[in-house]
Amino acid sequence: MRRTLLGLSQTTLADALGITFQQVQKYEKGTNRVGASRLQAIAEFLQIPVSFLFEGQETIGADAESLHGREITEFISTTEGLSLNRSFVRIQDPDVRRKVVGLVKVLASTEADQDAFEGLDIQPA
Repeated sequence: MRRTLLGLSQTTLADALGITFQQVQKYEKGTNRVGASRLQAIAEFLQIPVSFLFEGQETIGADAESLHGREITEFISTTEGLSLNRSFVRIQDPDVRRKVVGLVKVLASTEADQDAFEGLDIQPA
């Protein structure tokens, strides 16, 4: 996911690691295992902690928070999620960022309110 967020191709990552893009593909699909030193190299190239590469993995006793995290990860992986995140990151003004987050929260709560009133003859205020 981080590779995609950065707009990097599998070939670019593969070249940086000295492997083929097919090998990167196999790592991403989970077909091949990744050694510890290779994980470290990937994390360094993507400028993330190694632990980031394990986020979203199922754990015994997964709770509601991890399920919510999975929903977020799935959304971020979509075309809309990538576009939204790339655009948001380009907003430099922290105040504008806060306002955008506030707007999204209002829109999300309005949508939830609409769902709650669906099928009733009542409209939310």
